[in-house]
Amino acid sequence: MIEPRTIMKGSSQKEILSSRALRPSSSTQQIGVTVVVRRKLGSHFSNRRPFRTDTYLTREEFASTYGASLEDIATVQAFATQYGLKVQSVDAAARLIKLTGTIQQFNVAFGVDMMEFANPTGTFRSRVGPISVPSHLIPVITGVLGLDTNSAASPRFRIHLKSQAAAVSYSPLQVADAYQFPAATGAGQCIAVIELGGGYTQADLVSFFQNLNLPIPTVTAVAVDGGSNSPTGDPDGPDGEVELDIEMAGAIAPKAHIAAYFGPNTNQGFLQAISAAVHDATLKPSIISISWGGEEHSWTAQARNLFNAVFQDAATMGVTILAASGDNGADDGTPNNTPAVDFPAASPYVIGCGGTTLTLSGSTILNEVVWDELASQEGASGGGVSEGFHLPAYQDGDGVPHAIDGFVGRGVPDVAANADPNTGYNVVVDGQQTVIGGTSACAPLYAGLLARINELLGKNVGYVNPKLYTDAVKATFRQITSGNNGYYSAKAGWNPCTGLGTPNGTALLAALKTSLSALKG
Repeated sequence: MIEPRTIMKGSSQKEILSSRALRPSSSTQQIGVTVVVRRKLGSHFSNRRPFRTDTYLTREEFASTYGASLEDIATVQAFATQYGLKVQSVDAAARLIKLTGTIQQFNVAFGVDMMEFANPTGTFRSRVGPISVPSHLIPVITGVLGLDTNSAASPRFRIHLKSQAAAVSYSPLQVADAYQFPAATGAGQCIAVIELGGGYTQADLVSFFQNLNLPIPTVTAVAVDGGSNSPTGDPDGPDGEVELDIEMAGAIAPKAHIAAYFGPNTNQGFLQAISAAVHDATLKPSIISISWGGEEHSWTAQARNLFNAVFQDAATMGVTILAASGDNGADDGTPNNTPAVDFPAASPYVIGCGGTTLTLSGSTILNEVVWDELASQEGASGGGVSEGFHLPAYQDGDGVPHAIDGFVGRGVPDVAANADPNTGYNVVVDGQQTVIGGTSACAPLYAGLLARINELLGKNVGYVNPKLYTDAVKATFRQITSGNNGYYSAKAGWNPCTGLGTPNGTALLAALKTSLSALKG
């Protein structure tokens, strides 16, 4: 008897732009695929319902309450055995089961036909169409990653173009002073940065922090799913992202422990890296900074939901997630110039970080507008309205417009900071003094600010999104009312270019302290 099969919702893979099919993937090639299973008690979270932020679970409590059940793990193991696959690893807390086998075995097990494709950057494995599984697995398995190896995301940093006029550049500390960050060092905090390529060298970190007369923070490289700290030696490549992230966060919070989680640049590797940070019961990051992303529609709905579920996990454990909103303006680099937002910044459990052009005299703000250098090909602040995530309750009443297709979606970004490479940050990459901007710089900048705030509060602000949109906290942001990102224009209040605006860190600390005290009372 042939077992009935069901297509997994949201798993359909569209044709990949600018690529061509070459041949079927080798049937005997061994690969690894990650199966994600449901939470032990099922998903009771809602993007619309306010999340309780006065108490958080420890990682151990979360694993016990919401990790994968032994029954579901056994069900997937039986499925693997049936199709000749092997279980390589099980992470019950993160609900991830890694299977290995041949291309042919996975083709049969998941009802797909994997092909080799080529695009201008190289060759990769992918598929067209949906994934199917035996029908009894539909309630158990929430997603499958690893059948595709095309790049999942791009770094969101911009190096100042040497062909352009000389840049005005700042140190991270100068910008922190301009934004009135409260005095602290991030002691007792762990900031995770997610990386999908490249690496850092200790010599670069020593040079950067000594230039600022700062102690060199403790930095730990965490290898995930075959990823590693692997500097390329090319300052224009992914090393720029890695060293920007570490140097920005470390300059603002020099006594925080910086943990860099390196995964392969695939959906599977990206998810594994984020899950490793969220569920790390040893290093216990309190803040996770993500400066890699992709246009929302380049992801399958299933993949977006799998990532969003990990961000929900983080919310229950008091872990703050920050992500760059993109560097290509309102269309996020779509070929048809249609407005689109960047993911993972579009997740309602993530703080999306947009960009500005900041003019300082010393540490005094003279002017600040939306970052918009599209005309000179130096980028612009990503932002707009999601067509994949509904408007969260915390953004009700903030004037988020409908998406261009009429969808009532999540507004991106939430906050902003200096990101224009023409007013960029002085960093050290591959032995060179470099000026870098991009919303990639904003996420680790805010990570450092929140590390200081967590230290001073004596507790993690955690899933802070709903608090950001309360009147008292909104009032601590400097609204950006001038400029546009190619489709949307800045305005008073929240806007799709710079969100709520740029921070007054000391005022933000005071407002969050009052908010947390009210919850406790």
